[in-house]
Amino acid sequence: MIIERTSKEVIFRLPSSTKLKDLQEIADLFTFREISQKSKASQKEVDNLVKKIKKGRWNKSKEKIGL
Repeated sequence: MIIERTSKEVIFRLPSSTKLKDLQEIADLFTFREISQKSKASQKEVDNLVKKIKKGRWNKSKEKIGL
């Protein structure tokens, strides 16, 4: 892997054998980091959102398995 910085961009050079799924995961991470740096949410607000999401997932899972 080669990482190059120019005056306008950062370029990652990877072998063509790199799996697209892996590249997408890396791209998603960069997107997440960029968005989260702009966020004005407090840690408490983020924690509350995570709790709601987890609760919603659990409720859907319970319905699927018949609990």
